Amino acid sequence: MKTIAPALEVITNSYGSSFTYAQHAEKTNSKAHLWHYHPEIELVYINGGAGKRQIGSHVSYYTNGSLLLIGANLPHCGFTNEQTGNINETVIHIKPEFLGNEFFVAPEMKRIQKILQKSKGGIAFGGETKKRIGDKIEMMEHQLPFERLMSLLSILDELEASDEYTILNADGMMLQMQTQDNDRMNVIFNYVKDHFQESIAIDEVSSLVSMTTPSFCRYFKKISNKTFTEFVNEYRVVHASKLLAEKPISINEVCYESGFNNFSHFSKSFKQYTGVSASQYRHESRIFIG
Repeated sequence: MKTIAPALEVITNSYGSSFTYAQHAEKTNSKAHLWHYHPEIELVYINGGAGKRQIGSHVSYYTNGSLLLIGANLPHCGFTNEQTGNINETVIHIKPEFLGNEFFVAPEMKRIQKILQKSKGGIAFGGETKKRIGDKIEMMEHQLPFERLMSLLSILDELEASDEYTILNADGMMLQMQTQDNDRMNVIFNYVKDHFQESIAIDEVSSLVSMTTPSFCRYFKKISNKTFTEFVNEYRVVHASKLLAEKPISINEVCYESGFNNFSHFSKSFKQYTGVSASQYRHESRIFIG
């Protein structure tokens, strides 16, 4: 069976700059659907819209845009496509040592050093922070290189000061992963991404990475801090959230289109993951969007 490993994305700095700044109008980010990684830390602001985000072993559904800080070599999919409905997407890439190995050791850089360390697990910012910092990121489009650098450092400092954030991968999933681990997890994630609407047998997935089922279960839990079944259910619930917010189909249809084959199990899983019932989620998402 063919599986797709994440692509190594090669990033070149913007002209006259020590980092990369790119703004994509609406759905023009061509890498949106790809599972990829890169040695650069990524700061991305999606202005408006709603969609799915998968970063490491975390998967969730965002609404009203998203502000993310993704650590070096943390695999992720793109966040926008023709269905997202975003205004634009701004992406900044910086190498961990982009200002020299000693720069962030300076006392003034202590908070920035901390936020870059936290980014290894992937961070999503919300509330006023998302809007305020998002506006500043977009303003960088019209700045000269030196002013843009100062803005970036100021933004990173503000992000560390914010308490409106969530670490997406508990305990820094993938922080210490070896190349072999990365390859295995990529095979697993891609399989789930392609087959979550079907019945997924653990023994079939374990065979894809040449492991016995018991060894695979222990391995996945150790790497991701969740069981494989929990990960698959979360992936399905996130897809269900997207359908509930975007498609005028019955909740029963949402259940089966998301890969659940039992409505009771779907209802329990959905409430456990989101804190509300599927009908309440749909009601609240319509109020929010409307």
